[in-house]
Amino acid sequence: MAAHIRRRLRKGATTTAVAAAAVAALAASQAPAAPLTEGSAGGDQQTAGGESGGPEDDAATGNSPYYTDLPPLVTPDRPGSSSNLPAATGSAEAGIPASVLAAYKQAEQTVAGTDPACRLPWQLLAAIGKVESGQARGGKVDANGTTPSPILGPALNGQGFALIKDTDGGAYDGDAVHDRAVGPMQFIPSTWATWGQDANGDGRKDPNNIYDAALAAGRYLCAGGRDLAVAADLDRAVLSYNQSTEYLRTVRSWFAYYQRGTHEVPDGSGVLPTSPSTPTPSPTPGGTTSPTPSPSPSKPGGTKPSPGPSKPGGGTTSPTPKPTPTPPPKPTPPPADTLGSLENAGTGPLTSTAGGTFGERVSVRARNALGAPMAQLPVTFTVTGSTGTLFDGGRKTVTVLSKADGTATAPALKAGEKSGDFTVTATAGTTRPRTLTYAASVTARQADAIVRTDSKALVAAPGEKFSDAVTLKATYKGAAAAGVAVTATLVADADKPVENDKGPHFKGADGKPLRTLALTTDADGLLRLPDLFADENPGTYQLVLTTEGGATVVIELTVEAAEETAPPEA
Repeated sequence: MAAHIRRRLRKGATTTAVAAAAVAALAASQAPAAPLTEGSAGGDQQTAGGESGGPEDDAATGNSPYYTDLPPLVTPDRPGSSSNLPAATGSAEAGIPASVLAAYKQAEQTVAGTDPACRLPWQLLAAIGKVESGQARGGKVDANGTTPSPILGPALNGQGFALIKDTDGGAYDGDAVHDRAVGPMQFIPSTWATWGQDANGDGRKDPNNIYDAALAAGRYLCAGGRDLAVAADLDRAVLSYNQSTEYLRTVRSWFAYYQRGTHEVPDGSGVLPTSPSTPTPSPTPGGTTSPTPSPSPSKPGGTKPSPGPSKPGGGTTSPTPKPTPTPPPKPTPPPADTLGSLENAGTGPLTSTAGGTFGERVSVRARNALGAPMAQLPVTFTVTGSTGTLFDGGRKTVTVLSKADGTATAPALKAGEKSGDFTVTATAGTTRPRTLTYAASVTARQADAIVRTDSKALVAAPGEKFSDAVTLKATYKGAAAAGVAVTATLVADADKPVENDKGPHFKGADGKPLRTLALTTDADGLLRLPDLFADENPGTYQLVLTTEGGATVVIELTVEAAEETAPPEA
């Protein structure tokens, strides 16, 4: 496209403007342009006579014409520079219509939420919007961000442009014979069918809406795992929009200009660029047409210059052979096959008691670069931590393929016996992996109730053992609570649970009295207390048992004084 448009160029003195103008002038005279970064496409692409499905179909715009105005100069004339500098219009050119600016910034934020690794700057969208539509014709959009009439490029009929036959039945571009670039960001219909977005929430993907178009452009530029903070990736992204090095340099000039500062202006009051010139097609053998090249400068007298400078003796030099063009960038993966994001698919809090099965299962949803669900994508889930928690089957790592709705759900988690925190990480993608990490925890086994299994009174004489054993049962939500920690404490008053220093007691391994013990229920939730002994202090005492989970039972213990024996009668 770019090789078929006669560029309007300003002469300038600053480094950026001179470089861009020089490249544009070279391109207009069929001279090769220097690449910006290694791997950038060199020169403009030949498009006349191309068939649908050719290289032009790989460009978002079909390599349609674009505005070639360059940013205003930011430094005054200097000695030795051009005397034909344009008037300084920096403040006006830096103004971006309010709705258009809002659409660019919204697109940046949306993409940052789904593809933060792309690092899309809104100023890049502004630069492309400037050269494609003059910021949607100076911001002539309605309250919803839609242009009052469609912005259409010329028919891509092979006459000076690519030949791209109709792909949408004229639905977007009104042309049922050939495609045309459409809207503020100039998408051809076939590209819009893949990348179109509904960014303003009206239920439509409208290429003539600046919000929809800006988000579509952002996602398109980020395709293929690009990081737009890297110069080479940014170049490849812009070249995928229009396969022309001159286009890349023009966009980059505006990108740098907007990065230096912009301001908001009312809709409809933006600075309008000049219209791009259109080549005049001329017949070529085989019935196709190609643009008429720009005429060479005439010498005084009306004759054209010779092909090269004169040699001594009256001869001329041969034309300098054209260098081999740098191959175009490798095509990026189709957006439907490119992982865009990995998000939580509704996983709730991950908590379980030791030895239990987690009620929630970790679930994620994969989306492609278009935001659509991505099926058959391997997602790996990994447990990290020291609680002993594993996936069902005793594995720490499992891989699951996502379903048609993009969801991938890990097997159930089985809690270990150690309480504490751990994490589950979901990972998908290879070139630029996406990860989600979930916090999880294991709590100690609990009981919400504990009771004696019998109701016998517990009585002992001073210095004797309580003859009846004490057995209790702990439950949780009505079921036996196995492995629950229970603390048994002998106190004088259950309302003041301070360990007693006299009265009934347990015995340690050394035979010394113990009045506090840590115990655990068995597999049936049962707890049989060790033997209890009375000391020489009669009275009523209490045994308090408290479970992990807060359940409590109080048992009364009685130490009876020895009966006095009447002395024998004399």
